Amino acid sequence: MAAAAAERQRTVRVTQVRSPNGTSARQRATLRTLGLGRIGAVADRPDDPTVRGALYAVAHLVRVEEQADG
Repeated sequence: MAAAAAERQRTVRVTQVRSPNGTSARQRATLRTLGLGRIGAVADRPDDPTVRGALYAVAHLVRVEEQADG
């Protein structure tokens, strides 16, 4: 049953829309942690509190789209 629950985990699609130039080193590191690094880069991440916190820290640099259950 745990495997079935993991397959239905919600995800978010994160797209970098602004350059990290002029941001803090911490925000640039957060972008790298999310799998981003260039404008237009896209990454799918699990929708959990850790990822949501990272997204909050760089919300001005990214666009977030909720993905349907898988």
